[in-house]
Amino acid sequence: VARSGAHLLTGALQASHLAGRPLQYFHTHLAQKYAARYGLDAARNFTQYLHGLLKGAATANGVFGFRIASWDVDRLVCRLRESGQFGPSLAERDLLHAAFPGLRCIQLTREDKLRQAISRARAMQTNLWVRGKEHVVIGEAKFDPELIDHCLAGAAREEELWLEFFTRNKLDPLALTYEELCADYPGTVKRVFDFLRIRPRRNFDWESPRTVRQADALTEEWAAKYRALRENG
Repeated sequence: VARSGAHLLTGALQASHLAGRPLQYFHTHLAQKYAARYGLDAARNFTQYLHGLLKGAATANGVFGFRIASWDVDRLVCRLRESGQFGPSLAERDLLHAAFPGLRCIQLTREDKLRQAISRARAMQTNLWVRGKEHVVIGEAKFDPELIDHCLAGAAREEELWLEFFTRNKLDPLALTYEELCADYPGTVKRVFDFLRIRPRRNFDWESPRTVRQADALTEEWAAKYRALRENG
């Protein structure tokens, strides 16, 4: 779910060179960018794209990872079926395991739903999703309670979709929260490595977060203003 610490976690996994390069390879609008990076064709040859990613985007130990939003899961499943590589009658769970052998899922959520919604609203208004990376600012962040409402509802729906997905496929994800990542970054990353059954070398350097936390005084101002507005409204 957006604004739950995905950049924090995937930054650590990528920096380790042991846990794949988990990016949004199956995002509707980002696939072509990654296809170009690896010399693949995501639009016209999905089978080539998939196998190319499994090889080219994996780390030297053979681990491949990807991030995906709930909105993109159905599209991924459809493209896997349409590829003709896995049989037309496989159940969704079996299809995913066939495409991604040894599949393990990590679920990121955020306990503070209001600050999550504010973070998303600000990013939507400014196009600043990750500080420290190149971006084109498209506007100024302005307090918009209706947009915050929209972001709260969207995050709730995404969590519902993930719960439905894990339940119907009998998948048991490692559940992590943004708050856990912020409170104990090295310890949380170690939990992920244990879950993935990856054993780093002795004296492995558990690096500090590469992503700058974006919550600030404006976030707190908006949170107080939003609560006051809704309590009085």
